[in-house]
Amino acid sequence: MAGTYNYPAKPRNQWEIGIKGGLFTISGDVASLPSFGLGAHVRKAFGYLFSARLEYTYGIAKGLNWKPAYNYSNNSAWSNAGYRPANIPANPGGDLPVYYNYKTNVQDLMLEGVITLNNVRFHRSKTGYALYAFAGVGGSMYDAKVNALDANGNAYNFNSIAGNTWKTRKDTRKALKSMMDNTYETPAENHGPLRPKLFGNSYMTVGSVGLGIAFKLSNRFNIAIEDRFTFTNDDLFDGQRWAEQVPGEPVLTQNFDAYNFASLGINMNLGSKSTEPLWWMNPLDYAYSEIRNPRLMKLPKPVLPDTDGDGVTDQFDLEQTPAGAPVDAHGVSRDTDGDGVPDFRDKELVTPTVCQPVDADGVGKCPCPDGCKVVDTSNTAGACARALGQLPSITFSGASPALSSTAKSMLASVAARIKNNPGCKVVVIGYCQSTKAEQQRSWDRVNAVINYMVEREGVGADRFIFQYGQEGGDCNTVDLRGASEGEDGPTNVPAPHPNLQRRGN
Repeated sequence: MAGTYNYPAKPRNQWEIGIKGGLFTISGDVASLPSFGLGAHVRKAFGYLFSARLEYTYGIAKGLNWKPAYNYSNNSAWSNAGYRPANIPANPGGDLPVYYNYKTNVQDLMLEGVITLNNVRFHRSKTGYALYAFAGVGGSMYDAKVNALDANGNAYNFNSIAGNTWKTRKDTRKALKSMMDNTYETPAENHGPLRPKLFGNSYMTVGSVGLGIAFKLSNRFNIAIEDRFTFTNDDLFDGQRWAEQVPGEPVLTQNFDAYNFASLGINMNLGSKSTEPLWWMNPLDYAYSEIRNPRLMKLPKPVLPDTDGDGVTDQFDLEQTPAGAPVDAHGVSRDTDGDGVPDFRDKELVTPTVCQPVDADGVGKCPCPDGCKVVDTSNTAGACARALGQLPSITFSGASPALSSTAKSMLASVAARIKNNPGCKVVVIGYCQSTKAEQQRSWDRVNAVINYMVEREGVGADRFIFQYGQEGGDCNTVDLRGASEGEDGPTNVPAPHPNLQRRGN
């Protein structure tokens, strides 16, 4: 909980106890009949996938062949009961058949390892069922008996059944059950002292494998369906180990018996302060919960250094700038007028191109004759032209009358000159008139220049002479020049084709 170790402690989880009942059968030399078995177990998880189970099973298995047997002389259970096959000289009656049968009580105690198959889930926390496989080893003891004598202690006369012609399994077994009682009074053949005994019963080591599925009813209870198959190294669980061979002597079958227990059970988890058994839990829960809602995860604080404090972190900053210097998105000093002097050192933030190059402070030297700051309007005809100097041309792109940022910078410079020469007017000239569209476009652009100078730069509207649709110039250019002495004209004129203007907008 202190977060000093990367992995969580394994939770203390509950034990499971269970009881079960179901079909118990022996696979051997005699055909099995439906029989019943009981079991109980205790189980504990050692991890999310592996658990161990100690299980006790008690089964009563029965079997009955529906075909008669004649070579049973080596089987002590039948020979001791008074049966004599045809190959025994003391049998004057000839072939005397028997029908092999048995009733075997089996008890075993198994220690099993259980592997859970479906609790590691990537897209869901838990499931309502658990698939598992198991294998184990343990000890098994059995007591097999056969039904060889009737209630009076006499051997059955099976000739009446073996001699009938129906010879179907169902009818034969029905006839046998009607003839025979259910006492199973005769001990079946066993290994005697050759095998160890436990409580008077034959005992041996066995192994088992199985599959199961459990369905959760609650965090405390679940029901389970499973099938366990147990291997033995003994051929007498069904009381018979001799193969039928006619004619000749009986021979050993060389096949060991096995038994199967298919069961339905109910299980309960024990423990009040523990989690449910780990095989019901997803081991990824802890990792996913820490990712989604960290409680112990130590997350480093994000470090985004900005050495020059310009608001652009160092991993994206292309220039280390002085404090307070305006920068662009890459941390580079802004240079609004493109004169090579960054804005934080530029004393003239917008220097027209015609006034560049500039000095170290970003101040340009505009071409201006001596005395242009003061204009004598009574001077010769070219006084305003000399005072204002050569004014720039404003270039437009496409069919739009919108001013670019470069054009606005140029007009800012022109406005300064006009304000310094209050006695001068400026002629704004647009070109081309061969079509209505060209006439309207020329008017729009001249109007845009004059409106910008009046509204944004604060120059009086009476300082301009409006001319559009002139010859001899570029259709995408508006020229500005100082007016000659006595030159006059309208400061604004009506749009020649306003309907075209509305469609263009």
